[in-house]
Amino acid sequence: MPRVDPAEIYELHARICKAIADPKRLLIINELRDGPRSVGEVAAALSLPQPNVSQHLSVLRDRGIVSTRRAGTNIFYDLTSTKVVEAVDLLREFMAEQFPIPEGSATADARAS
Repeated sequence: MPRVDPAEIYELHARICKAIADPKRLLIINELRDGPRSVGEVAAALSLPQPNVSQHLSVLRDRGIVSTRRAGTNIFYDLTSTKVVEAVDLLREFMAEQFPIPEGSATADARAS
């Protein structure tokens, strides 16, 4: 088996982290956690313009985070692994421990839902 250069692994790691570093892409990942969705479905669920969602999905696809499947005129996007959701959830748990949000705040209410 060929030896993998550690610098290449860190570069790939950084590219993946950059892909999920955008709040809208995190929302999209969350929207896909329960299964494949079309661009239109994701855009409607998040109240975002469809072209904007398409651009974000393209970044996620280029980084291997989502895959596509065509069904007629629709393209459905799906997470390539549930591990990305697990990673995002783990980061959210870390943030909750490091930066507690007072009860009753709008952010705490949103996090509880």
